[in-house]
Order: sequence, then structure tokens, then C-alpha cells
Amino acid sequence: MGDQKRPLQPGNTAPAFELATANFDGTVSLADLSGRPFLIGFFRGLHCPFCRRQLEQLAGIEPTLNAAGVKTVAVINTPVERARLYFRHRPTPVTLLCDPDCHTHRAYGVPHAEFLPDGSSEQPEWPYSATMAQFQAARINPTGEFPEPLQPMEANTVLNARDRFALDEADQAIFAKHATQLVGHFLVDQNGTIAWAQIEALDGPSSLCIFPTAAEIIAAVGDLAR
Repeated sequence: MGDQKRPLQPGNTAPAFELATANFDGTVSLADLSGRPFLIGFFRGLHCPFCRRQLEQLAGIEPTLNAAGVKTVAVINTPVERARLYFRHRPTPVTLLCDPDCHTHRAYGVPHAEFLPDGSSEQPEWPYSATMAQFQAARINPTGEFPEPLQPMEANTVLNARDRFALDEADQAIFAKHATQLVGHFLVDQNGTIAWAQIEALDGPSSLCIFPTAAEIIAAVGDLAR
């Protein structure tokens, strides 16, 4: 499973993977999902409150997708032991897979932004590189939970406190290594071909944490059925 330099697009073949599950002991692979369409989302770790909210949204539409014959899968950038502990108290119908190293994120081409050193002559190329000033200037309010848009890291801090989510040592380690990992959603058909894709914040850091809505995902599944 190699790195894909740009996000995979409709018509591309979905790369193979095999990852440990957070819902139960064992693993799930691409081969296990073959022969049936599936929606797969690649997320940051549990430290990201917006990712946690998107997982709740996926759980809410899972019955609709399942009725349409589509499996719902989420890959989270969290060690399996931490994820199993968290979801033991928050069960979900979504099949949860753990990739603490983001190998599958990279295989599907979901970008990871890197900050350019201060004084670098290199031009930033979002979503692959950015200046710290560019990131610090971003303001977000994707779920409408703030009275006014906040800087992304401040938004995370506020929502984690509101959710009473305390980052443990595993979360801190993932945050330190993968904080600027972006999120991607892919709908894969029964033949293993990508039919629909959506990547977070392609137009700039002020679009961070804007994910596809339930209606957009259901519409994509409807297009697949046609």
C-alpha cells in the first residue's frame, strides 16, 4: 500500500487495506468489503471534535445507507486500544477501523498539510503546505456552535472542553504527529471502483472541518444506485 500524491478520484480503483477494528476484535480488509458498495471516511484522531461529530452523523444515516446496500466504514487516526475504550461507552453501527500511522489516508491520497519553515522562499501549496501565518489567520465555524468563527485550534479546544473530552497520552501523541491530517470521504462501488469523493478544505484552511452533509452522502448513494 503506497502513498498516493493526489486524492483518488471517481474511476480510480480503491487501494487494498487491512486494519484493526475498534468495534470488535479482529480486522477488516478491502477484500472483506468486496462485492458490496461502501462509504469510507478517513478521519483525524479522537482529539478532533469535528471528526467525532461527523462520526455521529454517519451513525445517524447508517440505517439509510444499509437499506440501500451500502456499508458504512470510518478509519480513525487513533491506536486501537484507545479507540476501543472510547467506543465501548459510545457504541456505533459504523464499522470503525484504526490507522494510527495514516497509511490508508495516504494510500487514498488524503492530504496532510506541512508547515513551511519561517523565512522559507518556497511558495505554500495548500492543502500540502502552508505558512503558519496562513493557518493562524483561518477562522472556522462549520457546525454553527460558536457565536463567531474561531481559529481552528481554538475551536478544537473549546469543543473538547464543552464535550468534556480530555486528551490522554495516546491522543496527545497522535495530535503531535498528525494534527494537520485532512479528512476524506469516498464511495466505492461493488466492483471496488471509487464512484464519489470529497476532500476537506481543498480551497483553504478557512474551510477546515466542513464535511459532506447527510443529504450530500445520501444523494451520492442514490446516484450510485442509478
